[in-house]
Amino acid sequence: MRKLFPDYLLISLKGIAMGAADVVPGVSGGTIAFISGIYQELIDSINKFDLKTILSVRKNGIKATWAALNGNFLLALISGIFISILTFSKVITFLLDNHPILVWSFFFGLVLASILLIWKQITHWKYYSLFALLLGTFVSYYITIAKPVASPDSLPYLFLSGFVAIIAMILPGVSGAFILLLMGSYQTVIGTINQFREGIASFNMEILGQAMIKLMTFAVGAILGLKLFSKILHWMFAHHKNTTLAVLIGFMIGSLNKIWPWKQVLETRLNSHGEVVPFLEKSILPQHFEGNPQIIGAVVMVFFGFILIVGLEKIAAKLGKN
Repeated sequence: MRKLFPDYLLISLKGIAMGAADVVPGVSGGTIAFISGIYQELIDSINKFDLKTILSVRKNGIKATWAALNGNFLLALISGIFISILTFSKVITFLLDNHPILVWSFFFGLVLASILLIWKQITHWKYYSLFALLLGTFVSYYITIAKPVASPDSLPYLFLSGFVAIIAMILPGVSGAFILLLMGSYQTVIGTINQFREGIASFNMEILGQAMIKLMTFAVGAILGLKLFSKILHWMFAHHKNTTLAVLIGFMIGSLNKIWPWKQVLETRLNSHGEVVPFLEKSILPQHFEGNPQIIGAVVMVFFGFILIVGLEKIAAKLGKN
């Protein structure tokens, strides 16, 4: 179906939501893509983006090549993600700093609803699908309890970080930001984004240049990782859709440990602003939480997140029938 301007505006808004999720350790931009119904198109579009298609511009012309690459979709989505990372990420950070239990509860409801909706897409279960579900759950859960390493900022390591993190960012339930934290690169990447923003605001070319070198190194790694992994995902969806969905559900189930609202801090670290922040945490029951557990507010936010996703899915289903 042909898309119009309002459709691309909605895609940009979904990109903004993905970007906001990707900067929060524990929340996956891939989950947002799955929730919002653009995951399959995103993977297919990335898979189409290759040198052969780009070079076909001489034969087919710019317009036909752009259409073959699904360029309008990618441009709208990437623009939203970029805008979000530079701006709305501050809002998410503020809310997490000041209302962590309520924010994580909302995310918890989102993921619970997503698990239910994706589960309904599996047409039949076989023993290898169940194995894939358990494997995805185990891998994702292990990631949430793994201890992060110290923060390196060398260019080769930034390249590797981009390569690995982008794979996680497009997998529902696996947080790319948390992978960066595990690899020790989260502080460096967020600090570089802030440095890039400061360089633009102050017109300081030295600061801007340093930030751009690091961001471009990270971006090259991310592009290569995204391209290689998208081919695997595209093939999996085409030939083993039920098994692939089972793995993704497992990733999301395992990630629930990371976004559980009540945590006990085991170790702390200094962030890019010199502030003490949690480094290693474990999930605990609300009654063991030090401080106000905000149980009623948390339940309300879980319910709100759950109903939001279910409601959006029902609206999308009705629109699809019309």
